Amino acid sequence: MIDLPATQRRIVLRQRPTGLVSWDDVVLEEAAPLPEMGDGQALVKTELIGIDATVRSWLNAGEGYLPAVEVGEVVRASGIGTVVATNSPAYEVGDVAYGLTGLQEYSVCADDIFTSKLPPGTPLAPMLSVYGATGLTAYVGLIEVAAAQAGETVVVSAAAGATGSLVGQIAKILGCRVVGIAGTAEKCRFIVEELGFDAAINHREDDLAAALKEHCPRGVDVYFDNVGGRVLDAVLGRIAQHGRVALCGSISSYNDVHKPPGPANYLNLISRRGRMEGFIALDHWGRFDEIKAVLRGWVTEGRLRHVEHYFDGLESSVDALNALFTGANTGKVIVRLSDPQ
Repeated sequence: MIDLPATQRRIVLRQRPTGLVSWDDVVLEEAAPLPEMGDGQALVKTELIGIDATVRSWLNAGEGYLPAVEVGEVVRASGIGTVVATNSPAYEVGDVAYGLTGLQEYSVCADDIFTSKLPPGTPLAPMLSVYGATGLTAYVGLIEVAAAQAGETVVVSAAAGATGSLVGQIAKILGCRVVGIAGTAEKCRFIVEELGFDAAINHREDDLAAALKEHCPRGVDVYFDNVGGRVLDAVLGRIAQHGRVALCGSISSYNDVHKPPGPANYLNLISRRGRMEGFIALDHWGRFDEIKAVLRGWVTEGRLRHVEHYFDGLESSVDALNALFTGANTGKVIVRLSDPQ
């Protein structure tokens, strides 16, 4: 029997943020009660929490593919932890679960679509950075939504981030020419020299239209969009005949108070017979094991590299989330609550 504490630490939404999240918007509760298990649920002690841009979008009011986090609720995020108590036949004490733990030390899970029990010995950080939702998003968006083919030119934004870095590498595995868009010279160097991208564009320093013309002389066949805004508009200005855009996220606008204007170049999709499609990885969760096996094969062969950027402790969560918007991270942002074995 595992001895459980009477209280835990958790981060709760105090008010809806404007711009970057601050400690005025959230509060770290030091002595919050442990969540109570219902029938069919298990109690999980969190070890690692994955921070994605969508965490910021959940703090805004309005509809999304999941409800907004309400004021007074724990900030939602995915994570991995160990089952320490159970009222569910699906979980035993000691099992490792991957699901929506939230920014807290303990959470409850059920045997549902939001939680996966991991086999013993599974490396935990790669479940957040490549084998879980991040890898599923990259795979589905590039291969099935955008239908990237060998010989095509693929452009990906936020290319040094968790999803973008995988998209570019998978495109290279497929035999595509890959151009990454990132926000610093070091990130541009990283994706070309260490991840094998064919070219990189610094969106903060380069003329986007001119750089896309230089690196994509025949146009952009596939654009994997993580940022929206002016970058999306610039790529639409260079979209090829029958080009495809996979809309994964819009990190450039999650902190905006008002919706950004629509892209001026969207009419190119008509004249060039292109298409633009949004998608959510959760819709493909039934293929989790299948796609994880493909990704694992590529990692084992040394063809797919995953990178983690760690922050330690719940008190680092605000910095971890904001890193996605300031460009301070490379790879998957993970908040580490303990050092998993």
